[in-house]
Amino acid sequence: MQPTVIAPSILSADFARLGEEVDQVLAAGADWVHFDVMDNHYVPNLTIGPMVCEALRKHGVTAPIDVHLMVEPVDRIIPDFARAGATEISFHPEASRHVHRSIQLIKAGGCRVGLVLNPATPVDVLDWVLEDLDHVLLMSVNPGFGGQSFIPSTLDKLRKVREMIDRSGKPIRLEVDGGVKPDNIGDIAAAGADTFVAGSAIFGQPDYRAVVAAMKAAVAAVR
Repeated sequence: MQPTVIAPSILSADFARLGEEVDQVLAAGADWVHFDVMDNHYVPNLTIGPMVCEALRKHGVTAPIDVHLMVEPVDRIIPDFARAGATEISFHPEASRHVHRSIQLIKAGGCRVGLVLNPATPVDVLDWVLEDLDHVLLMSVNPGFGGQSFIPSTLDKLRKVREMIDRSGKPIRLEVDGGVKPDNIGDIAAAGADTFVAGSAIFGQPDYRAVVAAMKAAVAAVR
């Protein structure tokens, strides 16, 4: 199992002072910066693009930036985020005509690559590409909006993907995004996740350090 990663989603941050917000959450013990990119086409919302990623790098952010592309078509925007300083880039198979080609495009940009499965996307999409991935991201809500509740069936799906990853023998991360909170992160970790995206559960709270610490303690308790 990989070391625990807490990846706060800046979708829930105060964009009027985004650089400061990211600095504070990383100082509070977060590991990655999660970047939700929505296009009002693949999902019903519009958020941020590569210029914001580049601005955070220029601001001085050195932590991994985990870019989750909820855009269609996806290949056009991948090189832009690679140039803007993304560390990890993940995409949805439904948004790509050729999933393996999109994976190759991300790797060609020097980034680590992830595939994202929506709540109703079957896990067998991983059968032919798992060994090419650095992480698998399971959506535990329907993509498009922050602040949704965790879908319980994600736990069974996590167990299945964890088995697939373990059989591969490769150091592939298993990430979860949607409704992750201190009171359910232990169950999510017990089902096999090692990387946890949280938005309003962190940025919506008065003490970032306390929330991140509580999350890491809950994960450690079941490891």
